[in-house]
Amino acid sequence: MPDFLNSVKGFGVTFHQMFKKVDTVQYPEEKRPTAPRFHGRHQLNRWPDGLEKCIGCELCAWACPADAIYVEGADNTEAERYSPGERYGSVYQINYLRCILCGLCIEACPTRALTMTNEYELADDNRESLIWTKEQLVAPLQPGMEAPPHPMRLGETERDYYLLGRASGPSDKTRPAEPADGGEARQSGEGQPMESQGGAP
Repeated sequence: MPDFLNSVKGFGVTFHQMFKKVDTVQYPEEKRPTAPRFHGRHQLNRWPDGLEKCIGCELCAWACPADAIYVEGADNTEAERYSPGERYGSVYQINYLRCILCGLCIEACPTRALTMTNEYELADDNRESLIWTKEQLVAPLQPGMEAPPHPMRLGETERDYYLLGRASGPSDKTRPAEPADGGEARQSGEGQPMESQGGAP
């Protein structure tokens, strides 16, 4: 092909698209369903008895490439238990000004406590409102669940819960926000809560 035709060849895709009908969606009046494994808002899941799946290990925070997750773990006690393990996530924050919704955090979670839903409407005109806390992220209690803290109802050790999760399979996939399952988080910047950093992306 002569050199002077190279530029024309480069615009081939552009010219091809110019004559296609434009696919316009009348959002927000019309909303198309997302793909089954769409990466939307995060959710901290629960076990069937209501205990939290998050064990406060902070692996999700370390995996986050945008430094958008902050987690503080605390110890469970017999009098006050929030998760089956030794620890639980007492503070959990996700800064959606930084989050790129890549899903690396949910891959790092060892208990499938943190998953992603199909919810994508996260825009806000207030920067502070885009730093979501544990109370906003944790899955709502479903029928038959008991609000923690409370003793382990599904076994005597955390291993019993782990085996229960293996038997039930990946039922709490990174999908809809309706089902209840667990969660977890990451540290930001200088190891301080995001509020103290001004929520800067």
